[in-house]
Amino acid sequence: MYPGPGFVETGVPDQRDTYYAFNDKLIRLGFIRKVYGILTLQLLVSFTFVLIPTVSDGAKEFIFTNPWLLILSIIMAFGSMITLACCQVHRNFPANFICLGIFTLAQSFLLMAVGATTKPEIVLWAVIITAGVCLALTAFAFQTKIDFTICNGIMFVLLIVFMLMGFIMIFVGWSRIMHLIYAGLGAFIFSAYLVIDTQMIVGGSHKYQFSPEDYVFAAITLYVDIINLFLMILDLLRFSKE
Repeated sequence: MYPGPGFVETGVPDQRDTYYAFNDKLIRLGFIRKVYGILTLQLLVSFTFVLIPTVSDGAKEFIFTNPWLLILSIIMAFGSMITLACCQVHRNFPANFICLGIFTLAQSFLLMAVGATTKPEIVLWAVIITAGVCLALTAFAFQTKIDFTICNGIMFVLLIVFMLMGFIMIFVGWSRIMHLIYAGLGAFIFSAYLVIDTQMIVGGSHKYQFSPEDYVFAAITLYVDIINLFLMILDLLRFSKE
């Protein structure tokens, strides 16, 4: 996500003074533990939801007979995300955790609907592959000396192109090849964002990093990267099977 409120550019002296406390190793480790603790709970809830339809026909029937819940989930997901991102709620307890819970549950129900319309074996493989890719990318982001946070601007442009491409294809129509290209591009973009956002959480010598007060927003940023990566991998597997 492109640097904005809640991010610090370490090359700017006054910002470095403002967030000097983040240079303390204990504060940084505490921040990382909070972020990954929240993220772990989010992913456990979401992937439990997405796997429920693979073992329960009743869950599938419930989703298909209550389409209004999907619309409500979309509204709640967007509303809670906008509130967290634009209203500085992510720094205010307990409002930040309330919005976080609403966003996670709404997103999880949408994923449950995706699981209900996909073959169980494809969902299982998508979960396994996503977990493996995320662990590998996270380990890489933690240990590499290359600062990928400087690529934020380029990745933001690619994300805009990706979104516009999806919007245009709704009206033009999807071919099989274009759908595969779109899913492959999406998997690359969200994999890159996962590395960038991880380095912004780790901090240290990276040019851009999160403020230590933004642990909720940092967790949601990683969560969105991982969920979108999962959806792109699911698309790739679905079309390769077909």
